[in-house]
Amino acid sequence: MKSFDENTSAACAEAAAAIIGEINALKPLPLLDLNLQRASLIIVDAVNGFIREGKMASPLIESVIPPIAELLGEFKRLGASVIAFADCHGENCTEFEAFPPHCVENTSESELVDELKSIGGYKLIKKNSTNGFHESEFAEFLEANPQIDTFVVTGDCTDICVLQFCLSLKTWFTARNQKIRVIIPLNCVETYNAPWHSSDFMNIAAYKIMADSGIEFVKAIKDASINS
Repeated sequence: MKSFDENTSAACAEAAAAIIGEINALKPLPLLDLNLQRASLIIVDAVNGFIREGKMASPLIESVIPPIAELLGEFKRLGASVIAFADCHGENCTEFEAFPPHCVENTSESELVDELKSIGGYKLIKKNSTNGFHESEFAEFLEANPQIDTFVVTGDCTDICVLQFCLSLKTWFTARNQKIRVIIPLNCVETYNAPWHSSDFMNIAAYKIMADSGIEFVKAIKDASINS
C-alpha cells in the first residue's frame, strides 16, 4: 500500500461524495416483490450487549430496532424464514483479544432485545465470532433449505458482523456457481461511533465493499400498503 498525502485525501473525499450520492438515490423495495417462500430474513446481533448495556453497547444502533421489528413481524405473518444471530461468548473467548469482553453467555447482554423477543418467529443461532456464517447451525439451515435464494440481512455492525456474514454468504454460493440475492435495507443496519471509529465513514466503506461484491442495497423494505 502506498503512502498517503493531501492529494489522496482530496481523491477520497471525491469518491466518498459519489458513494453518498448513490446511497441517497436508493429506493425502497416492496416486501411482496420478494418470493417469501424462497427468502430468509437474517437478523445479526440485535442484542442488548451491542445496543443497551455493556462495554460494546452503542445507542446509535437503537435506530434499527423498529424497522427490524416491522420486518420480523411481516416475515412471521407471512410464514417466511427468519434467522436471528446472537453474539454469545464464553468468559475466556479469544475474540476478547480484539474486543472488550461482551455478550458473555448466560447474561442479558447476549439476549435479543425485548422488542424482537416479544414478536418471536425466528430461529435463534448463537455465535462465538464476528461472523455467524461459520456457525454449524447455519450450515445445517442452508443444507435443509436449498430453496432459499434470497437473504435480507439486517442488524449490526454494518462494517463488522454484517459485512463479514454477507461476503461469506455471497462467496460460498458463488463457489458453487449458484446465484443468490443478498439484500440490505439501509434503515436496518448500523454501526457504532467512537473517536477511533467514525460510524459515517465505516458505513460508507462497508456499503462500497459490499455493493462492489454484488450485494444489493435498498432504502428500506416495506409492505406494499405502507407509503415509502
